[in-house]
Amino acid sequence: MNQPLTFVVLSTDLDNFKSIRSALTAGGAQLLAGGNDADQLYEEIVRLKPSAAIVALSEKTDAALKFIERLASECPSVALISAAHNNSPDVILQSLRAGAREFLRLPISADELRTVMARVTTFCSTQVQKPKSKGKMVSVFSSKGGCGTTFVATNLAASAAPRTVLVDLNLQAGDLPLFLGVEPKYSIADMVENRSQLDESLIASFVTPYSSHLSLLAAPKQADSADEIEPQHVFTVLQRLREVYEYVVIDPQHTFDSITLAALDQSDEIVLVLTLDIPALRSTQRALEIFDRLGYPRKKIRIVVNRWSKQIDLELREVEKFLGEPVIGFIPSDYQVAVTSINLGQPLVLTDPNSKIAQEIRGISQRIAVGVAPIIEPQSRKTLWGSLFNKERAQSRVNFSTSLEKV
Repeated sequence: MNQPLTFVVLSTDLDNFKSIRSALTAGGAQLLAGGNDADQLYEEIVRLKPSAAIVALSEKTDAALKFIERLASECPSVALISAAHNNSPDVILQSLRAGAREFLRLPISADELRTVMARVTTFCSTQVQKPKSKGKMVSVFSSKGGCGTTFVATNLAASAAPRTVLVDLNLQAGDLPLFLGVEPKYSIADMVENRSQLDESLIASFVTPYSSHLSLLAAPKQADSADEIEPQHVFTVLQRLREVYEYVVIDPQHTFDSITLAALDQSDEIVLVLTLDIPALRSTQRALEIFDRLGYPRKKIRIVVNRWSKQIDLELREVEKFLGEPVIGFIPSDYQVAVTSINLGQPLVLTDPNSKIAQEIRGISQRIAVGVAPIIEPQSRKTLWGSLFNKERAQSRVNFSTSLEKV
């Protein structure tokens, strides 16, 4: 290795620390940090990523061995070396079982240190950085409120088979806990505050579990906490979530603010939700125009109609022509069923999986997950505009096109 080996040292005995430091310096290694506080030194190891860590065993052997175990589990790319005056087989065996790769006898001899450093060099050269896993991120968005995005996001997340986290990015007024019937203890504000040291265990402590495969990262309870959250903070948190969860579903605000854009930029797909009324259609068209200006490819956008009803007299093909995009799903309108599930705090796809709403949302979830082509309008929907209503159909198209031109 061209670069010198880097070390951190934990020692509760100052004389031992000085001895180890002198030996490392003489051996051409670089000491990055040292001290007697294990927690503080752990943070330095995570931040500095040294080649190796030397843990000096003293009277408090158990504490040192637990620290080695922690490093072996959470920092596997760092070579762990135990050091002690007592070089009995029992002490050496205990340190190796804890996770140490090498043992140094104190005071350190130059020959022994060279041997250990050669092994550390070999260990470091064989450490191939594994690419971090990257879960799929989907944002459920509408630039117009009242289209049911929170309901859709909740049920999409609940219908996903992989390990999933649902993120409430409506930082000022998030209400996803009501849709899941949970009372979060922590929120995204806590995760942002600790973003520099987020590992899987810390992330797990900040999310609220709903089931074995679904967790919620709630919005802050206090509006003041949301004021401290910056777009770059959200970007970092979402990156870490993608490394831990297979599926990240985001429920952002209905605006193109910087926080929302931080989420939309990272999302693999954006489920653009609308209802079949002129204001919602016009808002959706504007959102698509903004997405174009932001450089989002159209294949990233998946349009879903919510609260679809046979009584709606808008022609599907005219809607798709106006938006310039196909519709991949129609979630039926059933006010009573949807409101009941919300009031109970239970996703409909779990409590009433055979309902038409649940079946359609599961279908949308599958199409997003596996990239199935957009659905073709089913035969049952074509009856809306059957031959018995050709006149009404033609008139609806004229009225619809005329209305959109005037907007």
